[in-house]
Amino acid sequence: MTLVIKADKRTELGKNASGRLRRQGLVPAILYGESMDSLPLTLKKKDIIEILKTETGENTIFRVAYDSEEKDVMIKEVQIHPVTDELLHVDLIQISMDKPVRVSVPVELVGEPVGVKVEGGLVDFLLRELDIECLPREIPEAIRIDISQLHLHQSFRVMNLELPAGIKILHEPQAAIVVISSIAEEAAPATAEEVVEGAEMKEPEVIKKERKKEEEEEEEPKG
Repeated sequence: MTLVIKADKRTELGKNASGRLRRQGLVPAILYGESMDSLPLTLKKKDIIEILKTETGENTIFRVAYDSEEKDVMIKEVQIHPVTDELLHVDLIQISMDKPVRVSVPVELVGEPVGVKVEGGLVDFLLRELDIECLPREIPEAIRIDISQLHLHQSFRVMNLELPAGIKILHEPQAAIVVISSIAEEAAPATAEEVVEGAEMKEPEVIKKERKKEEEEEEEPKG
C-alpha cells in the first residue's frame, strides 16, 4: 500500500514565512513535475522524517495529497541545517509509475575478503552509491556485493555486477567499486642531518663555479 501524506498549497513565500512554518512543526516544500509548473507546498515535518528513516529513504515512493489532487512523488532533495540538523526544505518530484527514473542506490558489502583476512590488505570502498535507471517499483533498497573471494590487489568492478532485468547501471563498466589494497608504507621524511649533508654536497659545486667565473674575468685582457 502506497503511503499518502497530506499537504497544503503554500501562498506565503520567503525566509520569514518559512521560519514561521518550521516553528509550527511544518516544512516548506516544492513539487516539480514534467506536466506541471513548480508548486510550493507545506508538509508536516514528522511525515518527511519518517520517510527518510525508512530503508528506502529518499527513494521511497509515496503520494502527496493537496486540494483534490493526489500525485505519486519521490524526494528529489532535502536541505538540512549544517549545525542543528534541522530539516529546512524539501524538493519533491512527480513520477509516473510506468516511466523509468534515475536514482542513486547505496552499495552494501557482504563478506570478509581473503585479501584482508589472510593476506593483510585493506578494503578500499570507492563507490558507496551507484546511479541506476529503472521503473519506480523496481528500485532496490541497496545493491549488495559479495567481496569474500577478493584477493590482494583484486577489485570488484561495475562490469561484475549481476543486476535484475530492467535495472540499468549508469556507470562505466570498468569503474571499480571496491579494491583490496596493500598497506602502503609512507616514506620517512628526511632527517635534519640528511638535509644538512645535502646542502654540504651542493656547496662545493657552487663555490667551484663562482671561482671559475672570477678566474675567467681576471684572464680577460683589459683595455
